[in-house]
Amino acid sequence: MADMQSVLREIDENFDVSIRKLLELISIPSISSDPSNGPDILRAAEWLAEALSSIDLVAEVIQTKGHPVVLAHSSEPVPGKRPRLLFYGHYDVQPVGELEQWTHAPFEPAVIEEDGVHRIYGRGASDSKSQLWTFIEALRAWRTVHGDFPADIVVVLEGEEECGSPSLPDFIAAHRHALECDVAFICDAEMWSPTQPAITTQLKGLVHERVTVHTPNPDVHSGHYGAVAANPIRILSAILAGLHDEKGRVAIDGFYDDVQDIPEALRQKWHALSRHPGLFDDIDLTGGVLEEGYSVLEAMWGRPTVDINGITGGNQGPGERSVLPASATARLSFRLVAGQEPEKIRQLFRTFVESRLPKGCRVDFVGQGGSSAVVLSQDSPFLAAAARGLELEWEQPAILIGTGGAIPLVQQFHEVLGAECVVIGFILAGDAIHAPDERYDTERLRRGIRSWVRIFGDIHGHTAN
Repeated sequence: MADMQSVLREIDENFDVSIRKLLELISIPSISSDPSNGPDILRAAEWLAEALSSIDLVAEVIQTKGHPVVLAHSSEPVPGKRPRLLFYGHYDVQPVGELEQWTHAPFEPAVIEEDGVHRIYGRGASDSKSQLWTFIEALRAWRTVHGDFPADIVVVLEGEEECGSPSLPDFIAAHRHALECDVAFICDAEMWSPTQPAITTQLKGLVHERVTVHTPNPDVHSGHYGAVAANPIRILSAILAGLHDEKGRVAIDGFYDDVQDIPEALRQKWHALSRHPGLFDDIDLTGGVLEEGYSVLEAMWGRPTVDINGITGGNQGPGERSVLPASATARLSFRLVAGQEPEKIRQLFRTFVESRLPKGCRVDFVGQGGSSAVVLSQDSPFLAAAARGLELEWEQPAILIGTGGAIPLVQQFHEVLGAECVVIGFILAGDAIHAPDERYDTERLRRGIRSWVRIFGDIHGHTAN
């Protein structure tokens, strides 16, 4: 216990330095979906490799067909003597969006005090540079005090999570031996509340799709031809509007064929959680689409969904331009549940669109891959260790929850490596994840780092015994 307190004290005493380093990382615009940010992606990867090397991990930046992966491991493994722990995070971030909607510059991060709370503002502040920084700092502090790590360590930091992890399967296949582990800790999830930790045991799958409707004509004058020529924005809008029926169900034929209903025992657990005060205070759900017969939590965690993430077509400039455009494009995301196959859902959607296309028009689709939903075991001894460590730090039990989010690596590690996965994180829905003014408060950062140390202590103690 004395050693544990020494590690916790090291974290607290070094916390100002830790924040300064995290701000450096957030300042790198590592936007994975924008090809022009390739040099910044590489710079972020190299920055992290150096940070891992500085705590005596053997780190390298490994190129893929897309963006690089940072892979690090402890230099002196002890086979059979202690567990091998893998830690995953991603260093890429979402695009900024409309810059004028940001109050604080997205890549000029700063700590700002608001109502007594110190918050870090910047793209990636919550998703997910702060998350990976919690376990890196915890490993640093443990190593500083003990002169060694609590177990054999592997760290994997991905640069493509925000664009669907297209290079991940090939990377895992090529480095399967290096990635072998007893447990993979995935730090890319939420807490239940600002003061109550959570462990995510159920994640949705994800399919991204881009659809473009083309008319037979180039841009034409809307005054001359508006009444008679095909307008791709109108056509595409009508197709998108038909994605849901009057009961909030997805109207794509076959979409629910492989979906099992939520077990009654699980519905009861989620119903109890839904009574948590202030659960949805951070978001106004007015005007949303809720599938008839299901609660908000059930829809978020246990039912498949489709959302329109962007529409582009025609005049986007400041002035008026009265034309019928030649094409219109929409981007969509499908969140899948257990039993649904990404490629099957993609093809069902494409058939849905093609069947509603007027004569003379054509459609292009862009999209490949995707991830399936994952339901993780709740019986893992590493999950139990994580729950005990979180409860020690937060002085409240860790709640087992689902999520509407997807982490492709969980499926890959679970299926390809056969590794146990434990999904933990310290962000909140109110952190403006993927939105303008993304943020993360420094107290959760500090306690997140301390949480990992307590988890290390539990694992190390049980291994020693």
